[in-house]
Amino acid sequence: MKQFKLLLKSPWFVFGAAMFLLCIVVGVIYPLVSHTDPFLRNGVPFDSPSGQHWLGTNGEGQDMFSRLLFGLRSSLFVGVAAGIFATFLGTFIGIVGGYKGGILDNALTLVTNLFMVIPSILVLILIANSIEKRSMLLVAFIIGATTWPWTARAVSAQTSSLKNREHVSLAKLNGYGIFSILFMQILPYIMSYVFMVFIIQMATGILEEAAISMMGLGPYDSVTLGQIINQSQKTEAFTNGNWWVFMPATLLITALQFSLYIVNTSMEGIFNPRLRKEE
Repeated sequence: MKQFKLLLKSPWFVFGAAMFLLCIVVGVIYPLVSHTDPFLRNGVPFDSPSGQHWLGTNGEGQDMFSRLLFGLRSSLFVGVAAGIFATFLGTFIGIVGGYKGGILDNALTLVTNLFMVIPSILVLILIANSIEKRSMLLVAFIIGATTWPWTARAVSAQTSSLKNREHVSLAKLNGYGIFSILFMQILPYIMSYVFMVFIIQMATGILEEAAISMMGLGPYDSVTLGQIINQSQKTEAFTNGNWWVFMPATLLITALQFSLYIVNTSMEGIFNPRLRKEE
């Protein structure tokens, strides 16, 4: 509880969290109240920002302001869903592997090392390219399925350092089952670390969705920030000086990554004893 109070007193954490929450509020609420269809052609191509179209139109005459905010919502959905899946899977496998050790932990280390040799983004591109119809949920699942190993390895290391603690040994003597020990005696001690992992996984999900969408491998059933940039590339908006087509989406992705980086760094400074400043 003391650490959480210190966290709320951190100006950098408050700033990063407020920035990210603002993106969530804008991305979730505006599309619900907006009557502008982001897929509708309701203007001339490459119309500059005006009172009618606050961020102008793209090469197909679609309103960029509505597309930007709908894209923000979609990118946030993919990032959060991918973060939840990767964190859950990595934490479960890591905590079991770290506690049991032996062959299971060695197999986990092998899988993690393979993913470190072969970048996950390459695996993600290959999988996404092999699937014709990619929904937002499927893209999030694919991202989570390619980014969980490093989480599992980190959680495994945390669990290995806790499994010989006195309270865990006492639980064993009292006849607690393995899952009772894992989720009642070990998991509460690493929850702050797991939450930091989720922040990183969420940021990774947003960034990797943008990366594959810019390659034309993103969700087919929605518009995302990455798809907006991809469309601007196809229509040569950058070459023609139509900055409003690609710059706002680029800045939003940067703002999301920056805010999550600040939140994670602030949390690590409070929760990590090695980084904590002496009072």
